[in-house]
Amino acid sequence: MKNLSAIILLFIANSISGVSQGISMIAIPWYFTQSGEARIYAMVYLAVTLVSLFWGPLSGTFVDRYNRKNIFLVLTSISFVLLSVTAVAGYQMGGLPWYLVATVFAITFFNYNLHYPNLYAFVQEITEPRFYGKVTSYLEIQGQLTSVLAGAGAAILLEGIPDGKLNLIGVGFQLPFAFEAWELHEIFALDAVTYLIGFFFILPMQFTSLKERIVETGSILQRFQTGWEYLKTNPYILLFGVASYSIFVTVLVTTFYLAAIYVKNHLQETGDVFASAEMCYAFGAVFAGMAIRRIFKFTNIVMSIIILTWLTAGLFIVLAVSKSLAILYGMFLLLGITNAGTRIMRISYLFERVPNQVYGRTGSIFFITNIIFRLIFISLFGLAFFHEGNYIVYAFAILGVFLAVSAVVLMAYYRKLVD
Repeated sequence: MKNLSAIILLFIANSISGVSQGISMIAIPWYFTQSGEARIYAMVYLAVTLVSLFWGPLSGTFVDRYNRKNIFLVLTSISFVLLSVTAVAGYQMGGLPWYLVATVFAITFFNYNLHYPNLYAFVQEITEPRFYGKVTSYLEIQGQLTSVLAGAGAAILLEGIPDGKLNLIGVGFQLPFAFEAWELHEIFALDAVTYLIGFFFILPMQFTSLKERIVETGSILQRFQTGWEYLKTNPYILLFGVASYSIFVTVLVTTFYLAAIYVKNHLQETGDVFASAEMCYAFGAVFAGMAIRRIFKFTNIVMSIIILTWLTAGLFIVLAVSKSLAILYGMFLLLGITNAGTRIMRISYLFERVPNQVYGRTGSIFFITNIIFRLIFISLFGLAFFHEGNYIVYAFAILGVFLAVSAVVLMAYYRKLVD
């Protein structure tokens, strides 16, 4: 495989920063939920998502315009500086006020919005087409193994191990040492250091571009328009890109917002349960990365995504009617399988059909629709009704219905999508 050393360095850098990123993004929603500020967090999440409506398309033009290695270097540098400043403020103040915690959430969220489109476009650029399926699967495995570590790390750091007893996924472990819970600014300091380490793995990376890219010098709006014109002439790719993102929409709303409230208000459990559920999700995603292409080897991509979308709709309904920890862990395991499996197949489908020259911008357009759906759901679920008693379960039922509608749309245009 050409550019193998570059791909390996990219995977290592992505893994190192991904662990601490994951811990931070588990710790932040739990911080707001535990402090009784879940509705403030809903407003923060809504505001950040709204800004992403403009940042997403802009990031896509960056991905298609500039050297993608340099984008990673700039992104890790900025994130390191901003998180370091926030962590230092926390040490000086003896803790962080909610608005600085919200700032770190925004920084990490905007980082995601550029990092992942750049990652997939870069991998497409330096990988031969015959390896697309394998590399996207390896990316998913790598990403979710770091999420497993992040979930375990978050369970330890959020709750500590004051008596040497650690609980992960409902299993207790007696450890020969005690461990005090970390403050948020200490977690953010760890996150900052991993960005710096990632920078030094990416810096020496050498690669040969395997795709011809024409440097476009027009305005941002003109370059974005090029991506839109491509999708207008390929409307079924646009339809597929929008509908196949439905599971991802529900996962983002669930993991970043609903899950913490569900665990605290409905299950009346603690932070280690929340972190363990995230670990189950990651285990499911790792399984998908290793096995999803074998499971659906006799089924085309579009039908596979339809099946996974129906399955995800069902598991949200199960969560809405259940109050069992075992079912929580099982459903999050399945959610990891369905979301990661869909992502692997969606990326393979788009790699084969979308030119690398416009890949970042078409991804930005899909991302806009993703944001619009998230804005609707966050605005809805931020209402006081969903924060009373265990009424958060109705949010899961609504997401199940949304996924069922998406599956019906994909089925209605199935023949056009597989041509």
